[in-house]
Amino acid sequence: MTAPGSGEAIRYEPDEPCPPLIALGVGLQGVMLVLATIVLIVAITARAGNQDDSYVTWAVFASLVIAGGLTALQACRFRRLGAGHILIMGPTPNYVAVSVLALTAGGPALLASLTVAAALFYTALALWLPLLRRIITPVVSGTVLMLIAATILPVALGRVNEVPETAPGAAGPVVALVTLVAVVALALRVSGAWRVWSPLIGIAAGCVVAVMFGAYELQPIREARWFGLPGSGFPGIELTPGVEFWALLPAFVVIALVGSVKNIGDCVAIQQVSWRRPRVTDFRLVQGSLNANGAGILLSGLTGTPPTTVYSSSSPLLVSLTGVAARRVGYTIGAVFVAVALLPKVAAVLLAIPSPVMGAYLLTAIGVLFVSGIQTVVADGLDRGKALTIGIAFSVGAGLDNQTIGADLLGQTWGPLIDNGMLAGALAAVVMTRFVELGSRSGRARLKVSLHPSAVSEIDEFLRGFAAQIGWDEAAARRLRAAGEETLMSLLQQGDDRPVADAPGLIVAARHSGAVVEMEFLAVFDEQNLEDRLAHLSEESQSTAGLEEGEISLRLLRHYASSVHHQKFHGLDVVTVQVRSAN
Repeated sequence: MTAPGSGEAIRYEPDEPCPPLIALGVGLQGVMLVLATIVLIVAITARAGNQDDSYVTWAVFASLVIAGGLTALQACRFRRLGAGHILIMGPTPNYVAVSVLALTAGGPALLASLTVAAALFYTALALWLPLLRRIITPVVSGTVLMLIAATILPVALGRVNEVPETAPGAAGPVVALVTLVAVVALALRVSGAWRVWSPLIGIAAGCVVAVMFGAYELQPIREARWFGLPGSGFPGIELTPGVEFWALLPAFVVIALVGSVKNIGDCVAIQQVSWRRPRVTDFRLVQGSLNANGAGILLSGLTGTPPTTVYSSSSPLLVSLTGVAARRVGYTIGAVFVAVALLPKVAAVLLAIPSPVMGAYLLTAIGVLFVSGIQTVVADGLDRGKALTIGIAFSVGAGLDNQTIGADLLGQTWGPLIDNGMLAGALAAVVMTRFVELGSRSGRARLKVSLHPSAVSEIDEFLRGFAAQIGWDEAAARRLRAAGEETLMSLLQQGDDRPVADAPGLIVAARHSGAVVEMEFLAVFDEQNLEDRLAHLSEESQSTAGLEEGEISLRLLRHYASSVHHQKFHGLDVVTVQVRSAN
């Protein structure tokens, strides 16, 4: 039997039409996966920020409408918006801590202003994505994800004791414990479809215990209408930013930076599980996904709700379990979200979930987020420098969070910048990472030429000198130079015969690490992916009879290089080639 998520298990690829009933059934499953999460994240954020019920009702309504519209947009590919795959969107735990700070400091209007500013930065990141790869490294993003989890922890624990005055004092801890145990036990012991529903079963178990303690309020459910729009709660935007805005803006920007890196992984993952035959990641679709995410954050800011971004695991999980990756499912999920937003009774049922249950549920999300940060840094490989960077940055961030050291040194205006642990930890990780890279400048070199056949001699001389600089022998140097020449020839196969004056620029960067030299070729193209072509050659006969010149060049490149990766962005191609000093 084929395992779920493998290529053979895909019944409908993104480009294939899916029967309406199947699209509806899978779409409803996708909604059930995240509906409770959307409402709980909004409710936890609003209540921790001391907001009234009218704002909570408005925020849930607006978040559902935005999540629906953006999920549908992600499924399509409108100009440079959308990933062309199923990507379910909604408010995530990443912004909970800073959103609570914003609500506490200046209310929904301040949150709206900060979210709009974060959206502008996020949109710019999609344009600068190729340039940020060396700054927002896996070490930086993984450390920030761990710090986000540590920052949210007090928010989750603060929900545990929030119970009605008529309930016993032990009600909060007991309800939270039952919820946590149920969620964790089910997640660890069950598999398949039951594992998907374990969070909802755990929430239901906590609610049952809350009813037994008299900590579940049914009156708001009875009073809620079956259909309609929220009567009030829209906060507006603060157009005259004050000290609180500038103090919290860097934290929102850092989360946007890290969120963009995490969203890249989300889009890569959904591309990997949505096709029967594996494909090389199309980074143009990644940029389209980031643009749609930016639109979601902007709309969240304009409506004064917590920022909306992609849910990391829900979409790949839905595709893996159902085998349906058709875009119609994304449209269906979006439509159902909007329909649910117009049913206040449904939202009231979810908003009535007791705070201890919400806090326990958030604890599980914190654990997943923390482990996600660990996986991010481990996947990139850990050496002594990276391990020290992660340890120091996390210690600085966790130690400074909610302290008054910055306020004591710089006053209340700029002091909160230092006292924001997540921001301090992120800056420490960036600075230490760049310091380590600057220490290895001797193993780096860079050349800028025109993407034209005449550049062959310049690149060859550049690589000859680089090989001599790092002490490679003649055989290794020849292999490096040959790989560089074949990479250039392969890139030229995608281009046209423009004169050298009109040829696009080509930047060649070489980095030496141990027994490996990594070359990066940055050029402007919008054609077929070299990595796809190399994979295609691997499936063909090894006979060279009848091969075209371009295919011969690709085979030679595969022979000389230990790995070749081709990332396509809008307006920029990045080809990364690794060559070892010995075969």
